[in-house]
Amino acid sequence: MWARVRKSCARLLRSLRVEADTRKDTRTHNLFEAAAVYVSARAEDDQEQVDEAAGWVSPEALSFGVSELACRAVIALARERDESPQTVARDLLGIPAA
Repeated sequence: MWARVRKSCARLLRSLRVEADTRKDTRTHNLFEAAAVYVSARAEDDQEQVDEAAGWVSPEALSFGVSELACRAVIALARERDESPQTVARDLLGIPAA
């Protein structure tokens, strides 16, 4: 009787492990996706998501992606406001106009 209970429990545990493994995200992430998730998680103060995105690519690649995202965001906001990118960047950082 105990052998059947043990076998049933072992099957259950194996199925749970397999199910958990199939739910893992196995695809690769590019640096721009990592940067987008990282920055949005920082904005929402979601440390768990920040850590996850930071692990998708190397620190150098993440830094490049975040820098590229910042450039594109400042350009888009400057166009929307009809101002120069420098004015927008200084305004976002709270730096007085030069």
